This record gives sequence, structure tokens and C-alpha cells, in this order.
Amino acid sequence: MSSDVSAPWHDRARGFFSSSGGRLKESGKNAGAFVGEVAKDAKGNVTEIAGRVGSAVKSRWVLLQQPSVRHAVQERLIETAASTGSFLRKGITGTKDKVVVGKTKVEEVAKKTAQRSKSIITDMERRQKGFSSTDAFGVPIEITVQRQQSSRPVPNILIKCAEYLISTGVNSQNLFKSEGDKEVIQQLVVKYNEDPDASLPDGTNPLDVAILAKCYLASIPEPLTTFDLYEELKSACTSVQAMRSILERLPSANYMTLEYITALLLRISQNSHHNKMDARSLAIEMAPVLMWQKGRNPEFYREYWNKLSGSPPKNVDPTVAISAWEMLAEEGETDDPAATIEVVQNLIEHHNAIFTDANETNWR
Repeated sequence: MSSDVSAPWHDRARGFFSSSGGRLKESGKNAGAFVGEVAKDAKGNVTEIAGRVGSAVKSRWVLLQQPSVRHAVQERLIETAASTGSFLRKGITGTKDKVVVGKTKVEEVAKKTAQRSKSIITDMERRQKGFSSTDAFGVPIEITVQRQQSSRPVPNILIKCAEYLISTGVNSQNLFKSEGDKEVIQQLVVKYNEDPDASLPDGTNPLDVAILAKCYLASIPEPLTTFDLYEELKSACTSVQAMRSILERLPSANYMTLEYITALLLRISQNSHHNKMDARSLAIEMAPVLMWQKGRNPEFYREYWNKLSGSPPKNVDPTVAISAWEMLAEEGETDDPAATIEVVQNLIEHHNAIFTDANETNWR
């Protein structure tokens, strides 16, 4: 029975595979024909597109070959290049300008910061030493000169006094000797303690101006000649060369201020036939405020500014007339006023020979 069933099954399978093969072959032919047509169409499309592109390029190229079009294109290219270059130059220039401005601003800020720091430090030093930021009297000369920030290391108050005396008072009698008007001098002290750059009021008596300068010199903590050189200068007072050598060791502010003051005194002594103050007379008056030993400051002159602050002058009775030399020569202490007078007299008389290395002050 199994052989009777399997025979028909084999026939059916054979017929199925036979028909399937025919169909597959037919489908393959149809697919090949379709692919061929698609490829043919694609090739035709590509050829058409390539032709169109070639025609467009050719027409553009022909157009570019025309002189007018070529010239226009060249001009457009030149303009574009020029505008691009200008833009780049502006950008570079703008960047450079910004860098310069930025650098300038940084430098300005650094300078202001340095000045502010310097001012703060200087103010702290002044407070520690007991004087305010505007005081002219009683301030070490190096601080005064530093505070001025000037190319000339001479206190402004002395410059104001000297210029005033040269212009209006060189012939006034007893300059640096007359006591002057104490009330006026005290007012001037207040004025210069508030504003060291102030100008002297017109019409001020030259005698008061001379005493003002004298008071300033007496107020500084250490004389222009310094404590260290006191004995050496006294010993060398007869030798111009020796004095010149010793004075070269002074700090710059001391040296230049001493040169300035002795130049003023020289100019005044040259008019002694009018003002009655020759080099010797001026030396007698000025030696106590130009040279003194440590601990023996000319305290008498402090009455001009101590009264204003409410502090009485040290060891001074204002009702008693005391000379500067009497204040310097206290009981139990020895001093040689004659030697210091001779030093100052030589500084005046031989000013140009002693201060040869300085920018000598020449009065008109």
C-alpha cells in the first residue's frame, strides 16, 4: 500500500518543481529586462545632464571671454580683494590701538597705584614721627623734598623766601638779623604748614620773610650740615678744599639746599652797602641754624610754631630776649661759636669754589 501512495506524491512533487523552475526562469528574464531598461534610462539621463552642464560651462566661458564681461569680473575681484584687505587692515589697526590703549591704561593704573602706595607709606611715616602730611616745619628735609616730587631737591618754602628776597628785599637793612613781626611770622608758619606750595602775600615785609626762612632751618630735626660732619667741618673751616671734600658726603637734599641758601646769603652780602649785612654779619646770624650738635637744637625759634599748637616752647621764656647762641651754649656744655661762624662765613664768601660740583644758583 505504501508504494501505491508514494507514486502520486512523486508525480506531484515533480510537477511542482517543474512549474516552479519555469516561473523562476521567466521572472529572471523579466528582472533582467527591467534592470536593463533602468540602466539605459539612467545612462541617458546622465548623458543628458552632462551635456547640459557642459553647455552651461561652455556658455559661461564664452561669456567670460568677452572683454566687457572679463573687465567687469576683474574689477569685481579687485574690489573684493581691496575691501577684504581694508577690512583686515582695520581689524589689525583696531587691535593694535586697543593694545596701545590697554597698555597705557595699565601703565596709568600702575603709576597711580605706586603714587598712592607711596603716599600712604609716607603718611604713615609722618604720623609715626609726629607731624601731619602737610606740615612744612619740623619735618626732616628728605621727607619734605620727597613729598614735593620735584626735580629740584630744595624745600619749596626756602625757594619762595629766597625768590621774594631777591626780587623785593635784597637792599632791606638787617636781613636775617631783625626779629621781624612775630604775629606775621606765626601766620606765615600756619600758612605753609597748611600748604607748603603757597606763595608769599604781596607786600610782606622782607625782614619777616628772612626770619621765616631762618625759623624753617631751625625747625628741621637735623641741621643741613648734619651731626656727623659737625666736628670735621669745624676742623676744616680754614681750608676750602677740605670743606668741599667733606660737604660732598652730605645727602643730596642737604647739599643742594645748603648750596641754595649760601648762594642767597652771598647775593645779600654783595649788597651790604645798602642792607648793612656783610658775609661776617650773616654768618653770625645764620650759623646757629645751619650747624649745631646733636641734642642742642636752636629751640628759641620754636616759639614761632609751638605757640600756635598750644605747646609752650621748651625751656624758653618768651618775655626774655635770648639769642640763638645763648640757647646753643647751655650751662655745663662747651661750644665754639667762633668756629661755626667761620665755617658759615667761608661757605658764603667762597661759595662758588666750594660748590663747584653743584648746579650753582645764579641770581639775576
